[in-house]
Amino acid sequence: MSNYAGPSATRSSDVAGTLRLLAYLVLSAVLILLDHRGDWLAQLRGHASVAMQPVWWLAGLPSRLGEGLRDDAATRARLAEENRQLRNELLLGAARQARLQVEAEENARLRGLLGAAERGGLDVQLAPILDVDLDPTRQRLMLNAGTRAGVRRGQAVIDAGGLVGQVIEATPTTAVVLLLTDPDHAVPVAVARTGVRLIAYGTGRSDLLELRNVPLSSDVRAGDVLITSGLGGRFPPGFPVGTIAALRPDDSRAFLVGDVRAAARLDRGRDVLLLRGTGAAGEAGDADEADATGAPDVADDAAGADAASGAEVSP
Repeated sequence: MSNYAGPSATRSSDVAGTLRLLAYLVLSAVLILLDHRGDWLAQLRGHASVAMQPVWWLAGLPSRLGEGLRDDAATRARLAEENRQLRNELLLGAARQARLQVEAEENARLRGLLGAAERGGLDVQLAPILDVDLDPTRQRLMLNAGTRAGVRRGQAVIDAGGLVGQVIEATPTTAVVLLLTDPDHAVPVAVARTGVRLIAYGTGRSDLLELRNVPLSSDVRAGDVLITSGLGGRFPPGFPVGTIAALRPDDSRAFLVGDVRAAARLDRGRDVLLLRGTGAAGEAGDADEADATGAPDVADDAAGADAASGAEVSP
């Protein structure tokens, strides 16, 4: 037996639905009237918006974080590039400053060289240094000037400080200078204070010479300045050679040995001065007699003169 709802049940449900609709319409009308008079719905929406702001902030947080990371990355990359450029500019500026300082020092040395030549009224020739050999057994300079520039074998070489050495070999474009500190080199000297004549020998060190066989009775003391004596004719007289740093007895204790600080700056500088008027240009005999490692003829003449004079002391 089937269930069947009659017309009365259907009408009841329709009436209930109609009543609910009327209630909603009345409520809507009341709300519209209240909102029109009191504007309380706008206030409710404002409070709702304030209440929803944290939700909106949280919803937009991932986007803001992404933009912040992108901005930070771009800023970091820009700063890194700027730092790299600044470092390069700083290094370039430091290199330029160092180069300018070197050039200033070199100009000062050149002014000292030319000033020394002008003060002494010397006829000199400026020659650039091409190479330096400061081996303890071999003290040489290679000059970027040769016979085409007027360089001659036997020419004395000086700098702003004093005597450097002598030319022992000259080619058309280059010349070799034997430094006075070479172990095989000897130069006749005199004590500027007293005039005592001695011989200064090279030691193989670029800053040190040695006096040998100095008589105990000689008026020689530490601090005395040594100059070329002119004996032998190889080096003109009066050029500074060095300063006596110390005196000590030799092994026999019959003579003194002296340490001499070289006046010339043999380990620095890029130019030297060649004295014109000295050398053996065209004198083949003198050139053949001069030893390739020094000037023994000069040393022998000076030694003979010292022996003859008994290392006399000028008044």
